[in-house]
Amino acid sequence: MLTTMDNDIQTADKGEPLCPVFGTCGGCLYQDIPYSLELKAKEEGVKNLLRKHLDIDDNLFEPIVASPKPYHYRNRLDLKLARTRDRGVLLGFTPKSGRGTVPLETCPIAEEGISDFIGQLKKETLSQLPPKYRQANLVVRTGDDGRVLWGGIGRRSCRLAPADYLWTEIQGKKIFYSLDTFFQANLSILPRLFERMEALDWWNRQTTLYDLYAGVGLFGITWAEKVRNVLLVEECPSSIQLARYNAVYHQLQNLKILEGKVEDVLPALLHWDTPTEKIAVIDPPRAGLSPTALKTLTTAKEFRRILYLSCNPETLGRDLTGFAREKWRIEKIIPFDFFPKTRHVETLVLLVNGDPS
Repeated sequence: MLTTMDNDIQTADKGEPLCPVFGTCGGCLYQDIPYSLELKAKEEGVKNLLRKHLDIDDNLFEPIVASPKPYHYRNRLDLKLARTRDRGVLLGFTPKSGRGTVPLETCPIAEEGISDFIGQLKKETLSQLPPKYRQANLVVRTGDDGRVLWGGIGRRSCRLAPADYLWTEIQGKKIFYSLDTFFQANLSILPRLFERMEALDWWNRQTTLYDLYAGVGLFGITWAEKVRNVLLVEECPSSIQLARYNAVYHQLQNLKILEGKVEDVLPALLHWDTPTEKIAVIDPPRAGLSPTALKTLTTAKEFRRILYLSCNPETLGRDLTGFAREKWRIEKIIPFDFFPKTRHVETLVLLVNGDPS
């Protein structure tokens, strides 16, 4: 999360934001400036935050990768439904203050199908809302086929039947996800991420890929046919269910799925498939790696290379310090603007174990 703005932004001529609740809603930060300035601020913000932890050369940073869609990119919205005494039922976001609800009719960073659906969503929720419900947290999501689904009223209301799973296509493969599983919110930028990853000379039939914090298996499923074996580690039961569905859908015989925390499961897996080169892709939650997971990964001599995808430069910088202590070397840092108009940014770091060969 980036919390500072550079001088260019502070002195820029402000434009008219697309959203009528911009500045009140706690979501967007950059709707009133040109996208080029937003990208510059995020690029410099990542550098500054990481340099709080490590001395990093400029040549290790690549320019930030822009989102193909600065607006109408989010395939998921998390909305708050609140029943009030004097205003009826409100549907919207939590404001900057953290108290109350900012009602809205549309959202310019949501995919158009979701934004256009918000009015209908309120009608549907009102028809289903039990009298005793004071509030509910709603999940609204879409995929490549344009269907808009929602849940959040009642237990298990975010679970989908397999026939209803949402999906997006990456590298020619359909990746399925649900309302109750983690998945990247900006589908438009995913091809650019995978293009950068595919350009690495890391993938071959002598490689075992460890997809850690795997979610529904986005990376492991996509790269399975380029490597010898894939090991997926995930602790969320709903994501495990979707990962298994994805593996069966693509008839992958070289993919093994393990349920549990990375720090608990990984040590026993490090010697699996010993003759191969081992590469890890890690995409942890915003809190970053736990101390135990960090120690396990940084001291794992079996790994020669690690790809670390982070949505929080602060915790990324902290974790990179741990890698540096164990003689891991940063080979490249690439910011990706997965979250245009907001203060958030995704960062891909290429890590190599030991000195240059």
